[in-house]
Amino acid sequence: MPGLHRRSVDLADGGGNMARSVCRLFHVPPERVQVIVHPQSTIHSMVEFVDGSILAQFSVTDMRLPILYALTYPERIPSELRFSISDLRHLDFSPPDMVKFPCLRLAYEAVAAGGTKTIALNAADEVAVAAFLEEHIRFDEIPRIIEEVMAATPAGHLESIHKVLSLDTEARLLAREIVHQCRRKGSPIRAISQ
Repeated sequence: MPGLHRRSVDLADGGGNMARSVCRLFHVPPERVQVIVHPQSTIHSMVEFVDGSILAQFSVTDMRLPILYALTYPERIPSELRFSISDLRHLDFSPPDMVKFPCLRLAYEAVAAGGTKTIALNAADEVAVAAFLEEHIRFDEIPRIIEEVMAATPAGHLESIHKVLSLDTEARLLAREIVHQCRRKGSPIRAISQ
């Protein structure tokens, strides 16, 4: 779609990719990672400490600054991105609606299952988002494609990079088949073999 980019679609997943990344990178179980809807998009992350205090990262409504921070940590480098706290009038927070954000639900399910399900989710997500951006499918078909690929993928853990890459390839092929079916509405979905 003209003017729409991968990062815009990722934001529409309700935080599923971010929740999955936090679980993986920081070894935090999914039940301890909470996604909160914040319409102003000025708080990019919050961490609650054992004493109950919360540290929040505020910045302009632009992910370049949190990414810059992550890439240069523990150093800080100059940036043209500025945020005037006096312009902020209120902050709203609400729990996510898993019906409105089915990709978030799928991300939590994949992280809880681990292994093959996270590989399938990632592969299907990349194929489905690319198909949407190329206008081959509707936006609401993205979670359906991901869910079908995850359902067709047997649960388990893979012990070699060869097996991981093989499953990734197989999941991408299946996702492409489902995209093709969305375009022509037909044929049953096959299962992935390990």
